[in-house]
Amino acid sequence: MQKQTPTLVLIAVLLLAAITILVTIPIRLGLDLQGGAQLTIQIKTTNEIKQITPEMLEAVESVVRNRIDALGVAEPVVQTVGKDQILVQLPGVNDPKQAERVLGGTAQLDFREEISNPEVTAQLNVRQQELQELLAKQVELEKKNEAEATAQNEAAIRQKADQINTLSEQLYKSVGLKGNNLKEAYAQPDQTGQTWNVGLRFDTEGGEKFAQITKNLAGTGRRIGIFLDENLISSPTVPAQFATTGISGGQAIIEGRFTVETANELAVQLRGGSLPVPVEIVENRTVGATLGRDSIQSSIYAGVGGLLLVLIFMAVYYRLPGLIADAALIIYSVLTMAAFALLGVTLSLPGIAGFVLSIGMAVDANVLIFERTREELRAGKTLYRSVESGFYRAFSSILDGNVTTLIACAALFWLGSGLVKGFALTLALGVAISMFTALTCSRTFMFVAITLPKLRKPELFCPNLDKSAVKS
Repeated sequence: MQKQTPTLVLIAVLLLAAITILVTIPIRLGLDLQGGAQLTIQIKTTNEIKQITPEMLEAVESVVRNRIDALGVAEPVVQTVGKDQILVQLPGVNDPKQAERVLGGTAQLDFREEISNPEVTAQLNVRQQELQELLAKQVELEKKNEAEATAQNEAAIRQKADQINTLSEQLYKSVGLKGNNLKEAYAQPDQTGQTWNVGLRFDTEGGEKFAQITKNLAGTGRRIGIFLDENLISSPTVPAQFATTGISGGQAIIEGRFTVETANELAVQLRGGSLPVPVEIVENRTVGATLGRDSIQSSIYAGVGGLLLVLIFMAVYYRLPGLIADAALIIYSVLTMAAFALLGVTLSLPGIAGFVLSIGMAVDANVLIFERTREELRAGKTLYRSVESGFYRAFSSILDGNVTTLIACAALFWLGSGLVKGFALTLALGVAISMFTALTCSRTFMFVAITLPKLRKPELFCPNLDKSAVKS
């Protein structure tokens, strides 16, 4: 008993940690279980590009995949459809419009230099002040939940933004500093922590251009116009202290009174890079759970029912070892689900299939051990030696079976994609944990059982055993 105490403590700690993880970290579900957004992207030709080549299709797919990765969507599906379309499925995305903006936006960034035009500048300042007043009013109206007044104010905001863009185009000139000079974009809170900014880092050429612009504008009162898709999103001034060298180092910050969501969204667009050809979202729809609520409940009932039948069979057929295997199987299930939650595994229908298959393999390992133990008892060995030999003789078979399964999982994960990878990952995790529980939990519980006088009876391990053949 004392020899098994450290292992029992380890199992208890792992079990408590797994329960804590399951309580605090929800398991992510795939598109077929929780629904999400599905978009179809049409790649368009231009006057210069008459035909969409496979290389262009692959390039667009790569950019779209990068933008999805930045969105943090788990187990998305991105695949080409035909010669000029890409299908995107995003599990758990409840705002298809946001996905459309991020995936379809070209995010053309342009840093422009303000020219001297006092009349236009004065008009622009007035319009911007009016826009700020309208935005503040919008917040108050939304708090009061006045729908009609809110809609009217939104229309006024859009009108004011259009006026500002028109004036901005007259006031700023392009200097060739574009989005392709951008190496990195990221959201960061401002000093007050109430609003967010977007930090930028340029390549060498972009850093030199940015330094030149800031050198030209420093101390003059004129501003840098930062345009995204022809919309002025920020217009900072440059302090006079940079009049000699400009802001060098190739870094800048867009201050646009962003929220954390809008700052992240803008950073995602900028990081995703420009698409090589124009694209258009031709379909954007919300997808419900493929299986449906009733089907999911039926699957849960079937899984729980099957698990109970296995537990009953093991207890009836293998007696005490069967009860021990049941305990190990429950521990296995808890540890495996906790591993899914901790590693961020997204459970889809193939993933559930992989998990159920690994349950069968966990039972199979215990069956091998118990059958070997029975053979040793029938051969006349003592109970302790029979249990010890049972685990020793079954180990090679369990190891060989699990290793070959893990090799198959590695091949599926490496060569497969999407849902196939999910199946391979859940099966591999299940196989690894099942081997641990079979060789650690079952073994420890068995040796603890044979130290207890009431349980140290060979007939509890092997029914219909000739007691005269068993050594004491």
